[in-house]
Amino acid sequence: MNQHRESWGSKFGFIIAAAGSAVGLGNIWKFPYITGENGGGLFVLIYLVCIAVVGIPIMMAEIVIGRSTQKSPVGAFTVLTGKKSSWKIVGWMGVFVGFIILSYYSVVAGWALNYTFMSLTNFFSGKSPEEIGSVFGLLYTSSGINIFWHAIFMLMTIGVVLGGVKGGIERWNKILMPALIVIFVILAIMSVFLSGWREAVDFVFLPHIDRLKASGVLEALGHAFFTLSLGMGAMLTYGSYLQKDTDIVKSSIWISVLDTLVALLACMVMFPIIFTYGFSPEAGPGLVFKTLPIIFSQIGTGGMFISFIFFVLLVFAALSSAVSLLEVVTSYFIDEKSWTRHKATLITGGIIFLFGIPSALSGAGTLFPQWESMYGKNFFDTFDYLASNWMLPLGGLFISIYVGWVMDPKLRQSEYLTGSAITNTWYYEAWLIFLKFVAPVSVILIILQRVGLLDIDRLLGAIF
Repeated sequence: MNQHRESWGSKFGFIIAAAGSAVGLGNIWKFPYITGENGGGLFVLIYLVCIAVVGIPIMMAEIVIGRSTQKSPVGAFTVLTGKKSSWKIVGWMGVFVGFIILSYYSVVAGWALNYTFMSLTNFFSGKSPEEIGSVFGLLYTSSGINIFWHAIFMLMTIGVVLGGVKGGIERWNKILMPALIVIFVILAIMSVFLSGWREAVDFVFLPHIDRLKASGVLEALGHAFFTLSLGMGAMLTYGSYLQKDTDIVKSSIWISVLDTLVALLACMVMFPIIFTYGFSPEAGPGLVFKTLPIIFSQIGTGGMFISFIFFVLLVFAALSSAVSLLEVVTSYFIDEKSWTRHKATLITGGIIFLFGIPSALSGAGTLFPQWESMYGKNFFDTFDYLASNWMLPLGGLFISIYVGWVMDPKLRQSEYLTGSAITNTWYYEAWLIFLKFVAPVSVILIILQRVGLLDIDRLLGAIF
């Protein structure tokens, strides 16, 4: 163990930072629109079940690896399996996927920064709904504006990580996460007074069996997996900064509860507004950047303020997740190459920014203009597809297989029980069952569905 390795200042600091990693654009941008596309209540219920039986077990497995080795992903598997073991590839995947995701995630977060600034300037004043909806298209195809906000967001992320584990990541998450939840609660309370609130409650919390297809179940399963920052080395890295007296089971549950709470609050902020103003809950990926600005413009006097607060919230969520992604990459060079934190953060952050420029220019088509013709997707969408459909699920799959089937049983049980208030071995055995069987099968189904090798709707339709 590295005697000078940084650690969290408190158990609460770890929970709030790990929750910040999990809470991101996926909760506020993606979860509401996929809930809308999959009919609401039953999808939400299945999502909650998936969090419990797949998400939490894999999260606990990542934290077990991190705390037991006190190393970032590559070093952790080196300690556990030896320098020549092929399991090190799983660690490398975590570092690589953190690098890839942050490069384009920063571009999306830059869009949120842009809309925050536009809200301050009351950009929708005097514009028709069509004109407001078309603003995102202008932003997406604007090279200079995308690079500018991409740079600003990366500088914010680098600034937090430069402060270290306790003085940077933990400190800022203690500010960002409570602020994010407070803003969400305020917006959710405001939504109670809208005429569409009851309809939103019905849509989000009551099961509508006829609205959900079998593929929606896998969508819920996939989002439950990805929303918790699993498979990218973030939870493993954060776990490596833990003291031995931390309760891994309780911490994992709290992280998942906070992440799920934000996702549900996002629905109860957005859907009452959508139903009140007569828009469709099936608005898709354009819900945040196209539909909501149109709705904010129709609210009246307070529309500009609500728009500003909402996009500030989106930036906060994006920043807390981006910090964990950069920390995964940075921690490799600190642990394995003995770089100082300043050197590792500035160099890796700078390289990630440069690698993100093609994603920032994807809409304009000014860089690699033949990319889409050759690969079928633009630069941004190509790496998003690779990360979301291959790297993250494979990372989670290998983590569950390693901890469930390969890791030394005595070490695994010791790490699970150390610091835990739950000493009943029944809970440990149940975790192992989920880790060995339920999680791997679930992740394999996600991969097959996402890459087009399985069409569960068609398969079940043929059977029944």
